[in-house]
Formats: sequence, C-alpha cells, structure tokens
Amino acid sequence: MERAEWIELPTSDGSKLRAWTAAATGRQRGLLLFQEAFGVNAHIRDLAQRLAREGYTVIAPELYHRTAPGFEGDYGDFNAVRKHMAAMTPAGLAADIGAAYGWLAKEQGLEGRIGAAGYCMGGRVAWQAAVEKPLRGAVSFYGSGIDKMLEGAAKVSGRMLFFWGGSDAHIPPEQRRAVADALLAAGKPFVMAEFSEAGHGFFCDARGSYHAPSARQAWRLMLAFLDECFQA
Repeated sequence: MERAEWIELPTSDGSKLRAWTAAATGRQRGLLLFQEAFGVNAHIRDLAQRLAREGYTVIAPELYHRTAPGFEGDYGDFNAVRKHMAAMTPAGLAADIGAAYGWLAKEQGLEGRIGAAGYCMGGRVAWQAAVEKPLRGAVSFYGSGIDKMLEGAAKVSGRMLFFWGGSDAHIPPEQRRAVADALLAAGKPFVMAEFSEAGHGFFCDARGSYHAPSARQAWRLMLAFLDECFQA
C-alpha cells in the first residue's frame, strides 16, 4: 500500500523545509527527487508516487522554501520563477540536500541505499547531491548549468545517468560534452542518453515540450539504471 504526505524538516541553516514524501510497503531503497523550476507541483508529486510504486521511499524537498513556501509555478510563466531561482545558493541547497538525505538515511533507515533523480533545475541539484553525499546512483534530466560545476567531478559518488534532448536549445552540445569530458578525466562511471527528437522538458507530460516516446524510453532506462546501481 502506498503512502504520500507532506512533512517538515529542520535544516542546518535554521530554516524549515517542507517536502513531499511517498513510499510503498516493502521499500528498501531511498530516492531524493529534485523539482523543476516550477516547484513541487502535481507533476513532481505524481512522479514521486510512481517511483514509490517501483519500490522507493521518495522525498521531494521544496527548494524555494526560503522565498516561496508552497510555490507552484505556471509552465507558461517562467518570469514568475526567476526570482526564486536567483535566490537559491549552493549553501542553501547543501542544507536542503542534507536535510532530505538525513531523513532517508536516519529516519527511514536507508543509509547506504540512497539515490537521486532531478529534472531541469533539479538535474543540476542531483549533480550537487552526488558530489556532496554518498549516493548509489543519480539521474539528471536535462540539467542546465552542470557545466559550471565541473570542479566537483572528482567527488561524484556512484554512477550517473544523464538525459539530454537533442533539440534542447537551452543546453547546447558543447555543455553536454564538457560534462562528459570532466567525468572521463575524473574516472567516474556514467551514461549519457540523447533523444534526438526531444527538447527541453521532454519528460513532463504537463508541458508543451512533452515528447511521449522519449519519455517512455527514459522512464524504462532510468528504472533499469537505478536498479543496477542498487544491485552493485
């Protein structure tokens, strides 16, 4: 039986972090789930519950909790999210990652059995989580800005899977190559999957950029990849 609910956690910087959690009975694996720029909205909550049905205890922290608790943006109004994105800091994200990771590791008893997945902005946060925490594996969907964080490549834990849209104008090929080159230089295991027909945000069925064939394939590949990470 599946359970899903909001919880509130303290963070190391003294703020209160709200997070959506989902779990199913018999769960043995934890997953950090990081939002798109539009908040922990219906799509992210549904995704958490889908992953719970696959055997994960999932936590999706609200990354805008310092500026806009409960924020859910309109996919057609990116300007409304810019100020909240701009207000995020690496230190604040580290505190949020730490609180969510701690909940899985300590309160749920899943230490050593935790992975991460993130979408768009959250794809970049999944990278930060892999740098800062001992993860079994991490999945980044079209994570923009990772090319500016490559100094952390040598600290990446576990394996990483990257999904890119071949038609994504927001993340040009040279940025994707920079990520691959940094991980190769660091000797880190990773997989990169590019869907030639897909653009930015192709996995989200609530967005105009949704590309169903690519999303279905990415879902199956993500589950298989994570399963392999947890078997290792």
